Amino acid sequence: MPAPWQICCDKKSRTKNAKAEMDNMAETSEKMQMKKEITLLNGVSLIVGNMIGSGIFVSPRGVLMYSASYGLSLVIWALGGIFSLFGALCYVELGTSILKSGGSYAYILEAFGAFVAFIRLWSSLLIIEPTTQAVIAITFANYIVQPIFPHCEPPYDAVRLIAAACICSLTFINCVNVKWGTRVQDIFTYAKVMALILVISVGLYKIGKGETENLRAPFEGSATSPGMIALALYSALFSYSGWDTLNYVTEEMQNPERNLPLSIAISMPIVAIIYLLTNIAYYVVLDMSALLTSDAVAVTFGGETLSHAKWIIPIVVAMSCYSGLNSSIIAASRLFYVGAREGHLPVSLSLIHIKRFTPVPALLFNGLMTLLYLLVEDVFLLINYYCFNYWLFVGLSIAGLIYLRYTQPHRPRPVKLSLFFPIVYCLCSLFLVIVPLYSDTINSLIGVGIALSGIPAYYLGVHLPAEKRPKCLLWLSGGCLKSSLPAGFSLVEETEMWTALEASGGCSTWR
Repeated sequence: MPAPWQICCDKKSRTKNAKAEMDNMAETSEKMQMKKEITLLNGVSLIVGNMIGSGIFVSPRGVLMYSASYGLSLVIWALGGIFSLFGALCYVELGTSILKSGGSYAYILEAFGAFVAFIRLWSSLLIIEPTTQAVIAITFANYIVQPIFPHCEPPYDAVRLIAAACICSLTFINCVNVKWGTRVQDIFTYAKVMALILVISVGLYKIGKGETENLRAPFEGSATSPGMIALALYSALFSYSGWDTLNYVTEEMQNPERNLPLSIAISMPIVAIIYLLTNIAYYVVLDMSALLTSDAVAVTFGGETLSHAKWIIPIVVAMSCYSGLNSSIIAASRLFYVGAREGHLPVSLSLIHIKRFTPVPALLFNGLMTLLYLLVEDVFLLINYYCFNYWLFVGLSIAGLIYLRYTQPHRPRPVKLSLFFPIVYCLCSLFLVIVPLYSDTINSLIGVGIALSGIPAYYLGVHLPAEKRPKCLLWLSGGCLKSSLPAGFSLVEETEMWTALEASGGCSTWR
């Protein structure tokens, strides 16, 4: 039997046993796909775990800062939940009619074709996914080391090393077994929800005692400028992002036609209610100046109310980050896996481990990209570059729902919404695209430039016939992979690249 990573480009050098093994692997690859191991409960945990990140613990002040009153801020939080529910319902229809993993990338590909889908994938690869994950990992590390350095800034190197360890550990867990990843998600999601229930319980106890001074004139001083209200709503909607997580793993869901809609129907009300009640608890205990100046609202809240148990909050924030990072890694790795399967990324990223049924190369690629972004000193600045891109592509994917209604009217749709929902969401998405252009023009234009940098990449790597592409791209796309698959891996789907490679004599045949 050949060694696991042995390269066998010379057909004559193979033993009969090795050749038989390769033939068996080729036959197996015809029917290889990831197992359907994600249950309804796992789905709810993935959505809730990704939506409730560190933001509600650390800095829910954006909405309050722009709305300028407790009452209006709660209205904005409720409107954000309703708007996000509209988007999630649209994704229910898309996810049950297009049974592909990959989220908005898969839906844009189906509706608008390869070029627009590639630009969406390129934006995720270069900025959205690695930046998001690097920021979550750094936040996790900061809260882990906070008890050791309570009165000073923690060492830069220590924070980055712990962040890197967090990324590597979760990448390893998800490489080993899909169930390991979902169990981690379940446990840490339960922990963060229990912590928020604790915060809410303290707030309700204070209200029960009549300590409601902060809420006696809830709308006093409310912002009246449309621009300020728009920015407040924008902050709330960003806190609700993550409701599309399950659409990235549709192919791995058990009975997605049933469990995808149920997961979203259960998760969205849970998150909206938790957000509203948590903010009410904050408002009862802390005055507006304390809320707006605190770098970590939940920690300040714990210091005011939990006495000797205040140490619970930093630990829970770290656990929340760990859960959010895990769900982000699961979703991003499937995005890259599906992109490779469609021929938009190196085909090696579409490999699945033949025994563990996990997309190991896609997971490793995602982990490596995130580790590289940890080397950027001010990685938080990079978040400003992708707000425009994020809302543009989410809105575009839902516009695809409307487009497919007219171009493919007979497509089976287990869930079919009134067009009122996608039309309203698309109009609001247009607003969300305009807001960052208005409020943060330079950074938004940089984000646009990053997306447009995918045009030459698409031309060279996808549009050109395989035999005319630069040799370095062919090498990145697999080289002799077809004849040298590592033991334990299988290609899900062949692409035209193999035809070109065989025609040029670049590799011996796989079968």
